[in-house]
Amino acid sequence: MTRETVELLIPLSRGASRPLGRQVEDHIRQAIRSGSLKPRALLPSTRDLAEQLGISRPTVVEAYSQLASEGFVALRQGARPRVAESVIGEAQKDRAHSSTEVLPRYDFRPATPDLHSFPRKAWLKATRKALESMRPQEFGYDARHGTQALRQSLAAYLGRVRSVVADPSQIIVTSGYAQGRQLFCRALAAMGGKRLAVEDPSYTSWRFATSAGLGIVPIQVDKEGINVGRLGKSNADGVLVTPTHQSPTGFVLSGERRGELLNWLRSKKCFALEDDYDAEFRYDRGPVGALQGLAPERVVYAGTASKTLAPGLRIGWLVVPEAMREAILSEHCLADYGAPRIEQNALATFINDGDLDRHLRRMRLIYRDRRNALVSAINEFLPEASIDGISAGLHAVVSLPESIAEQAVSSEVARRGVHIEFMSKWYVRKQDRPSTVLIGYAQSDGSTLRAGIRILADAIHSIGRATAQRRRKPRLY
Repeated sequence: MTRETVELLIPLSRGASRPLGRQVEDHIRQAIRSGSLKPRALLPSTRDLAEQLGISRPTVVEAYSQLASEGFVALRQGARPRVAESVIGEAQKDRAHSSTEVLPRYDFRPATPDLHSFPRKAWLKATRKALESMRPQEFGYDARHGTQALRQSLAAYLGRVRSVVADPSQIIVTSGYAQGRQLFCRALAAMGGKRLAVEDPSYTSWRFATSAGLGIVPIQVDKEGINVGRLGKSNADGVLVTPTHQSPTGFVLSGERRGELLNWLRSKKCFALEDDYDAEFRYDRGPVGALQGLAPERVVYAGTASKTLAPGLRIGWLVVPEAMREAILSEHCLADYGAPRIEQNALATFINDGDLDRHLRRMRLIYRDRRNALVSAINEFLPEASIDGISAGLHAVVSLPESIAEQAVSSEVARRGVHIEFMSKWYVRKQDRPSTVLIGYAQSDGSTLRAGIRILADAIHSIGRATAQRRRKPRLY
């Protein structure tokens, strides 16, 4: 039987006045107190540590014995030495206290899929199949911008389900959508761009654009999508849009405005980044094709596995027009050596074998039922509210008839275990308008949605009554 060897870094000063055994004690004691050695962590045997440090074994035996007498090390006959289970250093206590997070009982944050429904068995099958077919060189640094297998699979899949016009050579595989949008912004700046037009409301942070040196130009969104008339007056050099299902309002870019946007892109010779973030999930009608299919020379298409499968995969992709390809490739080379190759080939197999189509069909039924349950709960407990946007995606937009004390409601429902978000935090330019709540329903079943919405309604109504009473209370002069 091969003896398990555990290495432990202990710098010894052989010319110091402090004995070597005391130095061993000091180092291990301090490592446990600081948290770098965790409770129940294995330590080297006395023989192994003596060999590693080039000192006598009795010196190590004496050091371990002293640490055991102080309660830092657990010694048992026939077992390997370990850090004592009961020992937690001060640094560990501080970190544990500061990092303690109370998970909400009802998590209605938008844009997160049902992580419990990740198709583990099918993904494991795809991973095994991909590993069996991968050549040794595919485990190296090649395919920096995406494996050929995934590029080919995505080109066929996106053309089939999203009407995207793409040759495999146009596809760049990224570490999720976040990296894709960063590459677009840096490439736009490298090509001389100064201003990026963005939908308002849209993302809660624009550091990925401003860090690339781009100024942000917010363009109002209404029920037809981004206001292209205002975009034309913005003097922007590019635009970021979510035309299929605007994030977060839930509206679709109208056909008329699609035409206006394409005309603007061509006349200005600008580029758009199309975030097609949850286009596969529509529940009451057929999907709308991607904008890129109408102007592949002016639109950079961005997709991701984060909403269809899971964010933890960290796989996204860009379909890049020829005029922008070299700039984005250059920025990608500066960013990293590419997304994990094994996971890319596993996703390619997952797509080719039809597992992605099967997973999406199943999840559409689940999400549709959950959205219906949410609508039913809203109608029962918040009948004065309305649900905006189309029946699609992973969240619903719930508009209240008037403004409420949003911070008070958020604090109250959080105290009762409900996590929500108001749309007000998504505006680039703060606006005075009736309150709108974003309710993510993908992670919650019908009973959970009903219970959480009831809590939300109680909080809104109680705070609304308290506010009305304060307004009616006469002033004393």
